[in-house]
Amino acid sequence: MSSDMSYTTEEIAKLLKISKLTVYDLIKKGELASYRVGKQMRIDATDLEAYKQRARTAMNPERPAAVGEPVRSSLSALAAGSRPIVITGHDIGLDILAKHMEKQIPGIRPLRSFVGSLDSLISMYRGEADIVSTHLLDGTTGEYNLPYIRTLLVGSPYLVVNLLSRNAGLYVQSGNPFGLTQWSDLSRPGLRLANREKGSGARVLLDEQLRLHGIKSDQLAGYDVEHNNHLAVASKVASGEADVGVGIEKAAALVGQVEFIPLIRERYDLVMLNKADNEYWIRPLLHILKSDAFKRELQAISGYDLSRTGEILLET
Repeated sequence: MSSDMSYTTEEIAKLLKISKLTVYDLIKKGELASYRVGKQMRIDATDLEAYKQRARTAMNPERPAAVGEPVRSSLSALAAGSRPIVITGHDIGLDILAKHMEKQIPGIRPLRSFVGSLDSLISMYRGEADIVSTHLLDGTTGEYNLPYIRTLLVGSPYLVVNLLSRNAGLYVQSGNPFGLTQWSDLSRPGLRLANREKGSGARVLLDEQLRLHGIKSDQLAGYDVEHNNHLAVASKVASGEADVGVGIEKAAALVGQVEFIPLIRERYDLVMLNKADNEYWIRPLLHILKSDAFKRELQAISGYDLSRTGEILLET
């Protein structure tokens, strides 16, 4: 078996002769290391072999277990390895957080998954993620994140903690040739849009603003063409391939030759399942979020508001 080989969850289920749900449960419990490529979970061949070896040892050191045989496991049984903690989202603050977690919380292995806010919450509901980031506006209430979390994680105990706040708004070409200054300006005929993918916070923000201002999506050329991150959207506007896009201030600064019109202050929160199995890493994580060392690194990035970083917004 090549060490470079990796498998999908469906392939793992067939190899171990167990259900796909059992595979997800093994991933969630940290018994089977995984990572995400796009919207698909992958398991490396070496991690599969490591799981099988631990399974044999846990069952009986004197008798190898049959593949797929139930395993009574605990964190102590996995002492030889590290539990993967899947962190979803695109913001660079998450990369900084993962670095601090790896250094300060023993027994974990932070893994980054670059998916949008709505897909992140869905992946948590399915047991595929441990820490999800979200910046989803509910246009009716003006509230960020909590309405979506309450709906998608119904029946689950969870913890919502603020990571940061940041400006969101419109990317426009240098000189703002269309004079765009507010959401209602998106109704102007002839505008070419660079849009984000369904499920992303920026896409939800745009769709909510179109709904609130009575603007039909088919008025915007390019609405159905999707880009997977803020930088891609800002770059399309900077190159002249689009007239407007929705995103965050930081991307405009990185791309250059594009202007940013701030229109809303969005709250970027973290969500974790509030379970006993997660207690050993959640409390140290909360300490990291409030630490001076972590905040100093975030403060070096322009456009971040850290006044509520580490604040528990909701706990069930």
